[in-house]
Amino acid sequence: MADTTVKRERGSEETNELHCEVKKTKVDDNNGGDGVGAKSQNALSGFKTSNVLSVNAREKRIVLHGKLADEDAVVILEKTPFTEDTMDQVFKGSTLKLDMKNYIYSTYQLQASPHYNEIKTTLVCPATEKHISKYKHQESFFVEETKKDYETITLPFIEDQTTFSLEWVYNILQKKAEVERIVYEDPDPDTGFILLPDFKWNQKQVDDLYLIAIVHRMNIRSLRDLTAEHLPLLVNILQKGQMTILERYSLPSSKLRVYLHYQPSYYHLHVHFTKLGYDAPGCGVERAHLLSDVIQNLQSDPQYYKNRTMYFPLREEDKLLSKFKEAGRL
Repeated sequence: MADTTVKRERGSEETNELHCEVKKTKVDDNNGGDGVGAKSQNALSGFKTSNVLSVNAREKRIVLHGKLADEDAVVILEKTPFTEDTMDQVFKGSTLKLDMKNYIYSTYQLQASPHYNEIKTTLVCPATEKHISKYKHQESFFVEETKKDYETITLPFIEDQTTFSLEWVYNILQKKAEVERIVYEDPDPDTGFILLPDFKWNQKQVDDLYLIAIVHRMNIRSLRDLTAEHLPLLVNILQKGQMTILERYSLPSSKLRVYLHYQPSYYHLHVHFTKLGYDAPGCGVERAHLLSDVIQNLQSDPQYYKNRTMYFPLREEDKLLSKFKEAGRL
């Protein structure tokens, strides 16, 4: 039977609206609360699909838009990854139906025990237009953002943003939520952070390890705000994050990708730790900036990210892209 854990979307990056991850659905008697220890129920039994937002055959994922109790909802269905320690039981407890055989090659339909057929299910409800747009397949465009563009286009856009709050971030930092998920914390108000798993990682294997370091400081929105003043914070995150992952997951720093996004999807400074070799969403060169490079750039030029021209992709329905178009910058 499934467990349901309540979470806030961070994702790919991650936003900030309340939603539920339904791996094995665990909810309380009123279908709310944190659901720990509650009886199993089907929280999605009333979901009515309106349309398919996107399908990714490679990642075995489909994203649906529909209604749940008369509210807009987004449901993400993903096949869970294989784990090495379950393979023997998968083969022993399964049946095979032959599809085709030719010489030494044959293909089958394997019917495994229901226990091994879980589908990771993420529910965003109530979903805003921004959520629906985020998960919808859209064409992307590269944006060139100069220092002036940031000051006259991007920064006013960020300051006017009211669609998403950062309440979920503050809940973590103030220990009002997800306390049991914290892997490490440095409580220093200037150089400290909280390290916890990203919800894209099921924590069952290290091959797709994904953790997020969220800084305690409230006044750093993104890469653009960083100066040499923040070097102690950045070095602390890099060193202690790597040390914690080595001690907890036996992964050395040589097997980690540590980076920041620009643009980020929520404007409170955070750092991504993923296993090298895992094709994590947003880890490409068009969006990810290695933390080690960020540190070296600020050591060379204390105002590096204040002054440089930045390049990043935006999707066709992104409101920030519209702002750049209106300003004649695209």
